[in-house]
Amino acid sequence: MGMEGLLQNSTNFVLTGLITHPAFPGLLFAIVFSIFVVAITANVLMILLIHVDSRLHTPMYFLLSQLSIMDTIYICITVPKMLQDLLSKDKTISFLGCALQIFLYLTLIGGEFFLLGLMAYDRYVAVCDPLRYPLLMNRRLCLFMVLGSWAGGSLDGFMLTPVTMSFPFCSSREINHFFCEIPAVLRLSCTDTSLYETLMYACCVLMLLPPLSVISVSYTRILLTVHRMNSAEGRRKAFATCSSHVTVVSMFYGAAFYTNVLPHSYHTPEKDKVVSAFYTILTPMLNPLIYSLKESRGGRSSEESAGEMWLLPEHQGGDCDQEGLAGTLQTSAVLRPMMQLFQKIRYWF
Repeated sequence: MGMEGLLQNSTNFVLTGLITHPAFPGLLFAIVFSIFVVAITANVLMILLIHVDSRLHTPMYFLLSQLSIMDTIYICITVPKMLQDLLSKDKTISFLGCALQIFLYLTLIGGEFFLLGLMAYDRYVAVCDPLRYPLLMNRRLCLFMVLGSWAGGSLDGFMLTPVTMSFPFCSSREINHFFCEIPAVLRLSCTDTSLYETLMYACCVLMLLPPLSVISVSYTRILLTVHRMNSAEGRRKAFATCSSHVTVVSMFYGAAFYTNVLPHSYHTPEKDKVVSAFYTILTPMLNPLIYSLKESRGGRSSEESAGEMWLLPEHQGGDCDQEGLAGTLQTSAVLRPMMQLFQKIRYWF
């Protein structure tokens, strides 16, 4: 459809909200606003701490700061409009505003898919090849990782947004959602969208495969290393270090699997809104808190030995490099500032 078709569609939509007719809109506003403030504060604090502390200028924290940037933008795409609609009777959103929401949402969710996969690779290198960590995770590669994540996400946005908004919409412009998510928008179309939805499903699956493969391979190698450790304390430290990332990946990919992979027979508008609220509102708040609580708990007993204990040469084996104490010291230099960072964040929350 050309520009003429787009102009015919350029009228406002109406967002029904997370709850169509909330009994206590003021209470819902207070809850959502509190989550929004905590999410913004936690992520901005994470970004600032990593930026100002030179000890945290490592690949691991650079990627973590990018995750916080994505989460900060991510929650700002949907929540401010949602809060405005809770206080106002005018719940409209313009055609261009809806298209912009879709594009930014797709870009951020796609970018986060790729970034979480690359963060798993970073954990693998830090654990299994510490001697070559500075070489394998150099500044140029880290920048390439981040730019690639943003580019991959924006490619998804550029492909799907124009097609979604080019469909003719019926007289009803009421979107049964709290933001312009593609499935909810497509329900308003007057034409058959099944072919496009099938192609979009295939596109989402193909986009999920590369980062999921990296995550699976990375943590398989890490688990093999943990299995070969002789020290129970070493295993505990290893799981404490990686559990935060695994938790974030499980939450984010679990919601994405429901939204993009499960057949339509499993979907209802109410379920879709709950799942969307989880990964667009709650996940950006939980991510920095999970990283802070998990990592600081892993290093609470002995800050001096937390990084070294499970990476001693005798605890490594099989698939990973066994180069000795030099590797231990290199990895320890990466891990010790992490615990200090998370202790600072815990102080604020």
